[in-house]
Amino acid sequence: MVRNPSPARRNVSGEGDAPLIVTAQLPRDLQARFTALRTAHFPPERNYLDAHVTLFHALPAQCEDEAASYLKRLVGEFAPVAGHVEGIMSLGRGTAVKLSSPAMLDLRDMIADHFLGMLTQQDQHRPRLHVTVQNKVSGKEAKALQVELADAIEPRPFAFRGLALHRYRGGPWEMIKEFAFRGRGAA
Repeated sequence: MVRNPSPARRNVSGEGDAPLIVTAQLPRDLQARFTALRTAHFPPERNYLDAHVTLFHALPAQCEDEAASYLKRLVGEFAPVAGHVEGIMSLGRGTAVKLSSPAMLDLRDMIADHFLGMLTQQDQHRPRLHVTVQNKVSGKEAKALQVELADAIEPRPFAFRGLALHRYRGGPWEMIKEFAFRGRGAA
């Protein structure tokens, strides 16, 4: 998930105090395609990550063992979760691929309920599922990319393959563990 962070941004927080990030894992073909878009269009000096779908931005570091255990249990109960690529989404000063997945949002709600009282203000709200391919550029530059990509990103179904837990490192992320969906229940 992390690629070549600048030396000044490495290991900003210690293992015990680095916030935890939870992501939904895209199928490998979409992961590769959206990472290529991100590499082509994200400002390179801030592009430390491959394409990702963030569910939680900052679970408390002290919850790492509990989060890993809970995510492991959840993925055992769920089959790959249905999602849909919707098209391009404006971020104001950036561009994203808009995704939809009522089942993933329901699963995210379960995780939020489990960590109730420990969530940041940002994580208390359901996210708009998306993959950021460009951010922190001028509005004009963002709109130009949205026009360019409008016909290239076609709606299509897919299935999230799992969840992942990361440690935030001041820009780069450190992978803690990936959790593949392996249940039989419909998602």
